Amino acid sequence: MPSVLRERFWERFALSELTPPEWEALCDGCGRCCVIKLLDDNTEQLHYTSLACRLLDAGSARCRDYGDRFRQVPGCVAVTPEIAGQDWLPATCAYRRLARSQRLPDWHPLLTGDPASVEAAGYSVKGKVTSEQSVHEDDYEDYVVRWLG
Repeated sequence: MPSVLRERFWERFALSELTPPEWEALCDGCGRCCVIKLLDDNTEQLHYTSLACRLLDAGSARCRDYGDRFRQVPGCVAVTPEIAGQDWLPATCAYRRLARSQRLPDWHPLLTGDPASVEAAGYSVKGKVTSEQSVHEDDYEDYVVRWLG
């Protein structure tokens, strides 16, 4: 059976030319896109928190209802080639990096062949986040963190 993914597709094709399986394979599964971010109105600096979307499973850093996430969480944003380079995505994100003509990080599963390489390198939020539902919105600032990378 032929592979669904073209060889080193991330180096050979623009984001807009990827197949749906290739697009999904770019996600390293770190979960950082699913954490609550706060924008400082004075400096316009984006701050990450250790609070995750209510659908993010903190034990696996995966969405509990990926297929229905937009209905479940109206504020959930679909990453598309048009917005892939935006700053709200982590600097280590494959979508953001490729949109900015940067290489994948050395620990990316497409390069290592191991999905656990993200966690081993320290970039996964697995076991490091709390559900946003357990904290009042007024207290989100208390959960600002500085992530590796």
